Amino acid sequence: MLPAVVKLCCGISYPHLRNLTGLQRTAVAVIGQELTHMQRWGQVQHLIRTHSRLKRHEPKPEDASPVPLKEDQLLYVQRGQDAMEKALCMLEDTQGWKFEMTESEGDVICSKVIPGTGKVFRLEAVLDASVDELYDILFVRVEEMHQWNPSIQQIKVLKHVGPETIVTHEISAETAGNLIGQRDFLCVRHSCKQKSRVYLGGTAIELASLPPQPGFVRAEDGPTCIIIQALDEDMGKSHFTWLLNMDVKGWLPKSIVNQALPRAQLDFTRHLRRRLTATSTLG
Repeated sequence: MLPAVVKLCCGISYPHLRNLTGLQRTAVAVIGQELTHMQRWGQVQHLIRTHSRLKRHEPKPEDASPVPLKEDQLLYVQRGQDAMEKALCMLEDTQGWKFEMTESEGDVICSKVIPGTGKVFRLEAVLDASVDELYDILFVRVEEMHQWNPSIQQIKVLKHVGPETIVTHEISAETAGNLIGQRDFLCVRHSCKQKSRVYLGGTAIELASLPPQPGFVRAEDGPTCIIIQALDEDMGKSHFTWLLNMDVKGWLPKSIVNQALPRAQLDFTRHLRRRLTATSTLG
């Protein structure tokens, strides 16, 4: 989703490329994972059909900010909402998705080439955390992500635009074996939080006050989104769907990038699980 959570793609190393084994699973394993994927995606697809046309929801009187948003602030909200809706529309179209790889935890990644956009990736996983906990980690406390995701050097919230929209600047960590160098990302993030689910959307933006920085290639993401849905049988667990749509820029061939991005999704999910386990242990 979001650029921060895939900064591992900016630390692409030769060992990553040598160890891409997802497509080498046996046919039996692939069929089993595909059956699991179909069951999970049927539930998420129902949610997308219901909510993909997210309305421009006006705040309720009790939730309204005491200070009206300025015109430039409203533009950030609009960009975030538009990005979320476009990403959900990509997920809503179930035609053309192809299996990419899977992991022992049951995570499944599929890809699709969208005209005018390029290749996007959809990850589905089940995480041992509630919707509220994941929302807190991935949106509210996004500036702390570098503490548990080694691919991130820094995330800074530049603007808070109401309770649901933020503008962030992110810098990927410099890692050994990095083929494409550090990247930075400037984006708007928007959230839509409901009782048993959360939508997180984002897209690249430009700020005159923060042009591309010396020593970094400014990559672009979006529209992209994450859907976090509580499991009916266990509200302490969540179904996690992540649409990754990113242009890392630079000279690296797309064939290499398209192999590294889904691997980065799996790596991120692994780090997130470790973060959740550490929290559970401390608790």
